[in-house]
Amino acid sequence: MRLRVSPATVKQLPEILDLKYAERLIGELDHIDRPRIVLDCSRIRRMDRIGSLLLIYCLEKALKNNGDVKLAEVPDGARAILQRTGVDRLFEVFNTTADALNSFCRLPIDSASHPLALPNSLQGSENAA
Repeated sequence: MRLRVSPATVKQLPEILDLKYAERLIGELDHIDRPRIVLDCSRIRRMDRIGSLLLIYCLEKALKNNGDVKLAEVPDGARAILQRTGVDRLFEVFNTTADALNSFCRLPIDSASHPLALPNSLQGSENAA
């Protein structure tokens, strides 16, 4: 069986996250099935409540379509706003865009949380056989 995984998309956010940009980005999300999006925040110079709400809405829309949104290169000022509002806890935040893109390709390495891992009771009986 092959898993078909859609590639991740990088969206460069503008210096100012305003309602006009929010409407455009939300419109783009309407046409993506299983969106895997990295929002490059490196250019953000000003972000207010609308910017925080935009990020939340993008994440909600992606999750409803079995996707995900990750943030990359968030400047200190924007990071402070996200922390104050608690929005930072909703996202995986990466120092670089490359790290965020690579995170979509990682498989879980903790065998305890891996869905195909054998329970401890079966691991012992398998070794005995």
